[in-house]
Amino acid sequence: MKLLYRSSLRYLLRHPAQVLLAILGVALGVAVVIAIDLANGSAQRAFMLSTESVTGKTTDQILAGQNGLSSDLYAQLRTELGLSAVAPVVDRTISLPNQPGRSFRLFGIDPFAEQPFRPYLATLFNNQTDLQALLTEPNTGLISAQTAQTLALTVGQTLETRIDGQRRNITIIGLIAGGDQLSQEALADLILVDIATAQELVGQPDRISRIDLILPEEQRSAILEQIKPLLPADATLTTPAARSETLQQMTRAFELNLQALSLLALIVGVFLIYNTMTFSVVQRRGLFGILRSLGVTRRELFSQILIEAAVIGTIGAILGVLLGIVLGRGLVRLVTQTINDLYFSVNVQNIAIDNIQLIKGFGLGLGATLIAASIPALEAMFSPPRTVLRRSSIEERIQRIVPRLTLAGLGLAGLGVALLQIPSRSLFLSFSAMFGVIIGCALFTPFVTLQMMRLLQIPLNRMFGLLGKMAARDVVAALSRTGVAIAALMVAVSVTVGAGTMIGSFRTTVVRWLDQSLQADVFVSAPSLSANRADTAIDLRLVEQIDQLPSVASMTTLLNLRVESELGPVQLAVANYQDSSLSRRALSFITDAEQAWQGFAEQGQVWVSEPFSYRYGRGLGDSITLQTERGPQQFTIAGVYYDYASDQGYISMNRRDFAKYWDVDTVHSITIWLAENADSATTISQIQALAAPIQDLKVQSNQALRQSTLEIFDRTFAITAVLQLLATIVAFIGILSALMALQLERSRELGVLRANGMTPRQLWLSVLSQTGLMGLTAGLLALPVGLILAVVLVYVINKRSFGWTMQLILDPNLLLQALIVAVVAALLAGLYPAWKMGRTSPALALREE
Repeated sequence: MKLLYRSSLRYLLRHPAQVLLAILGVALGVAVVIAIDLANGSAQRAFMLSTESVTGKTTDQILAGQNGLSSDLYAQLRTELGLSAVAPVVDRTISLPNQPGRSFRLFGIDPFAEQPFRPYLATLFNNQTDLQALLTEPNTGLISAQTAQTLALTVGQTLETRIDGQRRNITIIGLIAGGDQLSQEALADLILVDIATAQELVGQPDRISRIDLILPEEQRSAILEQIKPLLPADATLTTPAARSETLQQMTRAFELNLQALSLLALIVGVFLIYNTMTFSVVQRRGLFGILRSLGVTRRELFSQILIEAAVIGTIGAILGVLLGIVLGRGLVRLVTQTINDLYFSVNVQNIAIDNIQLIKGFGLGLGATLIAASIPALEAMFSPPRTVLRRSSIEERIQRIVPRLTLAGLGLAGLGVALLQIPSRSLFLSFSAMFGVIIGCALFTPFVTLQMMRLLQIPLNRMFGLLGKMAARDVVAALSRTGVAIAALMVAVSVTVGAGTMIGSFRTTVVRWLDQSLQADVFVSAPSLSANRADTAIDLRLVEQIDQLPSVASMTTLLNLRVESELGPVQLAVANYQDSSLSRRALSFITDAEQAWQGFAEQGQVWVSEPFSYRYGRGLGDSITLQTERGPQQFTIAGVYYDYASDQGYISMNRRDFAKYWDVDTVHSITIWLAENADSATTISQIQALAAPIQDLKVQSNQALRQSTLEIFDRTFAITAVLQLLATIVAFIGILSALMALQLERSRELGVLRANGMTPRQLWLSVLSQTGLMGLTAGLLALPVGLILAVVLVYVINKRSFGWTMQLILDPNLLLQALIVAVVAALLAGLYPAWKMGRTSPALALREE
């Protein structure tokens, strides 16, 4: 075995380019998987740290309804129930005008009630000067040392904030010091103020956001039963863990989609490894035949090949882990931006490196390498020495098993299609089925390649003479290598076609939806931390003044709330239509529109969006119970409408019916229809002039809002484009590896051709023609496979992930671009092998060891 290991080492050292390409393929595949895991994990960790920093040792929480909790409830818990571990909190997410895109957390506390809850606040009691100033001086607060450094602030300076669209200044009177790096990260975006200061800043005196409790486990149930009768009808009793879990569930489908796309890059890498190890076996078939003839056992030969693969896989996986950490630092920004746009505010300052994620990526890379290498290792193990010594044996074997590979591919693809027919919402099942279709299509790539080369031989012979005919025959003659390289490129390009068609279809659907829904002329909202909904209150004085403008013919006020229901927290959109005839054109219903409007306007019923209906299984005629300020109330669903603003879905309610159950006099956005001949630019200027002394407002025309919405859409799918590019790069390396291998194996054949008069230019043309045919075959096969993937993504995975109905839109330009990418990638990969072959001396190529 020592001699065998030395033989393997010598082989690897003598073929550094081939080994390097294999290592690079593994490294890129592993890097993409790790980068996505780290990006997702960093966003989750940042959210959890932020949550833990403001929950501390809290066991239970009383969450306020829309109007907050009265301070009297806090007093009752202390006096009537005798609870000591109780802390009132005002908790609000805010922004800084000079830090766009970054959210901060205004945290108002009672310092005398805090000590059992949040250990980092113990520093307040060690510095009486800070505590006294916090309690007695208006608009004062504390921030962490890390935040002060980031914002270039020192104690005594003023921090300008934006709270509900209004600018408020907070004087920094001290710094909070975290005990360790983890604590410092948790406090990075916290602005700590006295609870009275917080109430003044948010404009809700004597109201609190929640009450934190620490209850002894043995008495917890009994105390909770005593608390429940004291709660307002719209308050919620929950735990910090349950609340965090509810928010994290929002992003799970998004994260799973990214992980599936990252695994595609690794699958392409597996084809590359298979190609490399197959060639290493073929290249040494003579040596293996001699070794077997001299008594080397099958098991020893199998072990030798797998050990070589393990060395390549280990080095590639280690490099992939390191590269994944670097790549993750870039991708985490894209992931965070999408979460902020679609779900909730989260700030990720540093990438969180989780050893488990690194081990997982390393294991996937090494495992994929060993699995890919086991097939050629088994071939070498079971081939008789006489057959192994024959140069053409492996190609003959490949030609014989092509029909079986084709049947296996059709069977696997058929199984994938059958799994997609199962009426299940499981995304794991959906992606498993999709991978089955992809791998199945890859398995019948050799059959398609054979048929195409046979069809092209005659026209190529007529167009380019003998060289054209040779190019087609060379692809077939080396099918064991070219077939795998074509399959790898086909998978990468088909993913580009599938994902590109899905994104294009989604974008076109959204554009058509915007064309219908954005019927109004001007849209008004306060600056919000969420890109897909307005949830910041507009000053009611401005609402009245805007309504009185002569250019305003009609307007609709909208209110977005998160309310408790029998299904958990849900998003409620409340609309007050002045002229329903104008608004009717802006909504597209899946169910009967007349019935929906009649139930909404006359019978106190609600609408739900399509994602909400799909997510919760509630449709026309069903009912849903909402927790109101008058207690639980049941509402009947009058209609289901198309909506692409949120994958969580909405319940829409008439403002008149809302006022019966909630005492919330708030407006979050205004939709304005202008009078005839009124100018939108003039109206926008008038509204901005009205708002300037009162509140920051975002006033947009129809066209501007449409453009900003599409920018958010494109930003959301930026990370998908990055993953598509990485998968294509891995496939490019696969083609290059295959061609390098062919150059080494065909050196004697090409030496004979050169000795018989083939010029370097003709050799160049021969090699590039061969690579061009490989790229053309991969591109043509990728088009139907990509369209199959697009159908699966649009009609199955998208629906199960987000609940949206999309129209499948085929873009001829995308298909043409994909075909060009495949051909160009193959031609570029062939440049170096062609140059290498052209420079090789015929005498050296003809010489045998």
